[in-house]
Amino acid sequence: MEQIKIIRAQTLALLVELTEHPKPSYSLDGQSVDWETYQKQLQNTLDWCDAKLAGEEPFEFHTQAGT
Repeated sequence: MEQIKIIRAQTLALLVELTEHPKPSYSLDGQSVDWETYQKQLQNTLDWCDAKLAGEEPFEFHTQAGT
């Protein structure tokens, strides 16, 4: 659980940095860097962490009944 929280914090920090200082995608000497794909991968990692953490936390249902 702690490792997932660490991964989430690190991923969120990378996303914040990437959105504060966006970079263009480019190709150089046969190597290409696609920042949009990288951002999507980071978001997928963040979503995965959130799902794992949500599944581990206690929860309760609020219901209301009437007669």
